[in-house]
Amino acid sequence: MTTISRRGVLLLALVGATGAAPVGTSPAAPVETLDTGLLAIMKAGKSASFAERARMFTPVAEASFDLALILERSVGLAYADFPQATKTELLAVFTEFTVASYVANFDDFGGERFDVEPGTRPAGADQIVRTRLVESSGKQVKLDYVVHDENGTWKIVDVLLDGSISRVAMQRSDFRSLVSGGDATPLIASLRQKVARLAAGKAG
Repeated sequence: MTTISRRGVLLLALVGATGAAPVGTSPAAPVETLDTGLLAIMKAGKSASFAERARMFTPVAEASFDLALILERSVGLAYADFPQATKTELLAVFTEFTVASYVANFDDFGGERFDVEPGTRPAGADQIVRTRLVESSGKQVKLDYVVHDENGTWKIVDVLLDGSISRVAMQRSDFRSLVSGGDATPLIASLRQKVARLAAGKAG
């Protein structure tokens, strides 16, 4: 199994057979759906192929995360000028990358659990749901999920490691240089390459 610190960072990377429930009734709902989906692919482990686990987890990711908004915020201002066809293609490969990142790094089960802390705290118009990933040894990593209410449906729009390190900010730093010329092609190619490497059992 990967170490607790690596799992924590990968949870920032940027949801059925996984038991995913409909999301939207409370700020914690998308987080609980995500946790259920992660435990499902962890328990499936290497007995299921990468492609099978990806098919299990894709509806979990789509139900838990507002992937379109995360992508837009990660790309930054350049996103608004992309043609609609480019946005559609980019969202598809970004979704594949998000799913592949989780499937590659949550690939076995050793008694871990996810604890969702009661209550939320406001972050502007959004809410922060606090959780902990707890290993069987008792080691923990703190994860805060920023969730957004869009017409009565709550979805995750960012993940904060140790309450402060934003995955969207990290991705924005990575993506910015790839779209600096206003062309999304290098970013699309980079994400496809990372998906292929993750599926092959290599670092993304």
